[in-house]
Amino acid sequence: LEAEQAIASAALYVSNVLATLVSPGTVPDPQLYACQAVPVGEAAFWLLGRSDATVAGDQVAFGLIDEAAKLNLNTATVEMLQMLPRMTPELAAAIVDWRDANTTPTTGGAESDVYLRLNPAYRCKDAPFESVEELRLVYGMTLELLFGEDANLNGVLDPNENDGTMAFPYDNRDGRLDPGLLEYLTIYSREPNTRTNGAQRINVAGTNQTQLANLLQEKGFSVDRANEILRNLGFSPTGTGSAGGPGGTGGRGGANPGGTPTPTATQPVGSLLEFYIRSGMTPEEFALIEADITVSTNQVQQGLININTASAAVLACVPGIGPEHAAEVVAYRQNRWASLLANPSVVWVVDVIGQTNAIQAGPYLTARSYQFTADVVAVGHHGRGLQRVRFVFDTTDGLPRIVYRQDLTHLGWPLGTEVRRQLRLAQNRP
Repeated sequence: LEAEQAIASAALYVSNVLATLVSPGTVPDPQLYACQAVPVGEAAFWLLGRSDATVAGDQVAFGLIDEAAKLNLNTATVEMLQMLPRMTPELAAAIVDWRDANTTPTTGGAESDVYLRLNPAYRCKDAPFESVEELRLVYGMTLELLFGEDANLNGVLDPNENDGTMAFPYDNRDGRLDPGLLEYLTIYSREPNTRTNGAQRINVAGTNQTQLANLLQEKGFSVDRANEILRNLGFSPTGTGSAGGPGGTGGRGGANPGGTPTPTATQPVGSLLEFYIRSGMTPEEFALIEADITVSTNQVQQGLININTASAAVLACVPGIGPEHAAEVVAYRQNRWASLLANPSVVWVVDVIGQTNAIQAGPYLTARSYQFTADVVAVGHHGRGLQRVRFVFDTTDGLPRIVYRQDLTHLGWPLGTEVRRQLRLAQNRP
């Protein structure tokens, strides 16, 4: 009962952490909220997290898990899915066939004619995934592929996961965790296409950039600089303008044209990264408008990957990054982690992979996250009565709400050897 109450308290606490974020879409800094051995009466809870280093050791990471750090099952292309560890071309094709609406099999995939030959027989869903666990129904999927060596899904190498065939799961005993597909996949990542004031973001992919011109004025850009940016993007501000507008003189400076910017034949931008590159803006200038612009007309953008939190395995699936640059991207951001949390941006990746690759990667990337997993582990007094529940919180609509709850207590002890040692020491104290 104590552990159950601690679980409920943890859910309320996480909801408050997410509700009080200063800026929507930012990833909470685990240094600024309690996530280890948080007391609730005589019980305590932990928030199991992930870090770039956890797969290489046995130290558990603590904090919230960013769902935008994963590949979205409902939007990832078959080519992207194929790049995941343990994935096969046939399984990737079967995943796409499971979620798409048509009944024509992808090359190597499976539609209802395959599933109806199984025992028991069932049909291919031909509709989006509603949970990651639904993967168990996809033709060719196995528990070994889903879990890998991480039998308790805690993201670290436990003793039974590094002993060969002595105990489940069977592993290669190489001293390094080899997770399954559950580690890398989500269905929850989606981003509202709105500004911080609730208004629709300004679409910079269209041919009418009057709104962009007004935004540049709003953010305090000088007349000359605003016009230069518009020209770089293929627009020619026209008209004599008024004070403070392109073509005008005086004023604080801005891009509120006396005449509407005239588009040239330049191809519309395909992502915010491409906009940044083509605009010629500095990172500091782009930061002023990054949260206010978009290249999509949708109310919500689904499946974007957060460049600031995704693992090397996930980044390797992104065109333009791939296995060639994924580790380099992770290493670069590790030295700038605090800054990227405080001021999230995508533009730094250009310095790592170059402009050509960044333009290719841009349509898949974001710097913002709105869905988080709280993997809550609780124990009662004397370290007894283990309970573990996984919650997924969605902040897309403003206030956080729980959209998924899963009891994982049956997976066993997830807190690693060090926490177990500390709890045993506490039991022996007078």
